[in-house]
Amino acid sequence: MQRRFRDKVTIALESHVAHLQTSIASVAHQERPEYLDRLSMLRNQVFVLDHMYVSLFSTLGWILRLAVTMALLASIHPALILLVVFAIPTVLTSTWRPAVERSAQERGAQTNRLARHLFTIATTAPPGKEVRVTGIGERLVTERRAAWERWYGPVAAARWGSAWWYALAWAIFGFAYVGAVVFVSSGLRAPASAVLLVLAAGARLSAYIGATVGEIGFLRGFWMDGSRRLAWLEDYAAAVAASGDLPVPGMLQRGIRFDHVSFAYPGTRVVLDDVSLTLPAGAVVAIVGENGAGKTTLVKLLAKMYEPSSGAIFVDDTPLARVPAGEWRARLAGAFQDFFRFEFRAGHTVGLGDVPRMDDQPAVAAAIDRAGAGDVVARLTLGLDTQLGPTWPGGVELSFGQWQKLALARGFMRDRPLLLVLYEPTAALDAETEHALFERYAAAARGGKSDSGRITILVSHRFSTVRMADLIVVLDGSRLVEVGTHEELMVKSGQYSELYGIQAAAYR
Repeated sequence: MQRRFRDKVTIALESHVAHLQTSIASVAHQERPEYLDRLSMLRNQVFVLDHMYVSLFSTLGWILRLAVTMALLASIHPALILLVVFAIPTVLTSTWRPAVERSAQERGAQTNRLARHLFTIATTAPPGKEVRVTGIGERLVTERRAAWERWYGPVAAARWGSAWWYALAWAIFGFAYVGAVVFVSSGLRAPASAVLLVLAAGARLSAYIGATVGEIGFLRGFWMDGSRRLAWLEDYAAAVAASGDLPVPGMLQRGIRFDHVSFAYPGTRVVLDDVSLTLPAGAVVAIVGENGAGKTTLVKLLAKMYEPSSGAIFVDDTPLARVPAGEWRARLAGAFQDFFRFEFRAGHTVGLGDVPRMDDQPAVAAAIDRAGAGDVVARLTLGLDTQLGPTWPGGVELSFGQWQKLALARGFMRDRPLLLVLYEPTAALDAETEHALFERYAAAARGGKSDSGRITILVSHRFSTVRMADLIVVLDGSRLVEVGTHEELMVKSGQYSELYGIQAAAYR
């Protein structure tokens, strides 16, 4: 019953922690190191949280045993109850020790996380090829060991330091216990039965005090450590809750407007600086710029992954900050270069792009056709019912390009998004295939302009694709430097023209 109870509590707690993380509108907790350290320790301590309920009942049981033992000792002589007083140092040190160890562990959480990360790199399949080609296996093992030692050294020192005080406390109780036996046998000249009772009860008293203190220390550790992190996550989730009091527009009339928007990640320079920009309804908008120019940040702000540090974003005349994140994202679709490989059946891997229609075969087929991924599905032995991922029974592995095509199809699942983001979604495809795909899609997007006013954001380093956009936005060093069509920007002979010329010359 205890194991069954713990299993159920574990599932409930893990589900609760996962729900809290996925319900947070922002992604800061998954990108900021100090948050990642807390989350890492919280995940490691879920087993501590689930043991709390069992520990509570165990503590009550040990307290009951302790009370009965004290009553037996008092029946011989009331002075024997003073043994409990000499046990107080053991109580204090036993409750203090875990806090000292936890503090040392928390200070080294980042180093411990590094050790785990290096272990994962050295032992899992995705980085396996590069680990072997580069020959860094031994280095990973060495650095992992070094990182673990950097974490374990302070923890071990804290354990040794607290252990001396712990041993001293129990030595005090041990002397008191011996004194009690001498007092009963010599001072009271009690019969042998009373001496035996003191020996037995005293020995049990130390065991019961140790067990009681241990359980109380565990519970205290739960309240001071595991529950504190869980409470932090709950408070953080509540603080950045997907709140909003204005509805998402049914369709875009004018477009999306950036009004003097700036953004800086904590502890870094400004990555978007005073950007004022209008993305017209129904337009295909390309965003270009060198690495670090702010393209990714601009897309994150559009998806409400972060809120601007200053300025505001408007959807038509509605402030995006006042629109519920969940409702806004329900009107978004997209495909990204750093897509995730969902190892489900092929149909579900695509259908996840619009969960309510995940099992809608015609909708999935239409998305696959829009993404030009029909050739991928045609090669699968069971078509859309094929299990993806070689680690699963009957699962098949796909090439990176094939995975990317399915990810692009997933991004095309929603029929009426207000905003479609295509962030380097075809990097694994050749330039000709990418150009044909986007040319077909851009024509379809312009043809459906009156449908919802959908805006398509295209981020690509291939200027042969970028040039077909209705509007091209050029970012440089966190600032907006140019806006216009391909022809207008080429006439200006500015940064876009220079970048386009460099790429065209490389092709020539």
